[in-house]
Amino acid sequence: QVQLVESGGGLVQPGGSLRLSCAASGRVFSLLLMAWYRQAPGKQREFVASFNRAGSSDYADSVTGRFTISRDNAKNTVYLQMNSLKPEDTAVYYCHYHPDSWGQGTPVTVSS
Repeated sequence: QVQLVESGGGLVQPGGSLRLSCAASGRVFSLLLMAWYRQAPGKQREFVASFNRAGSSDYADSVTGRFTISRDNAKNTVYLQMNSLKPEDTAVYYCHYHPDSWGQGTPVTVSS
């Protein structure tokens, strides 16, 4: 089992930036198995970003060019750098480790 702890969420104005962190512990075989999802109020959880087998990254269309996923293998931590934030980015952001480990989520609110 893998334990995941997210941090870094908060309130930010439109156009601002935040960096989320997800620290993994337990039976972590590869950080390439980690991804970010989000769930806005009243909506289903949706994919945001992940690593792919080629070592590059995949993104939802809505965040491409604004969000960047990265990892620090020494710290067993994955990050989500979020720039040019929009009100529609408001959601609880979850870290996921394939196939079925989830963090508790960290809330992000984009509002003026």
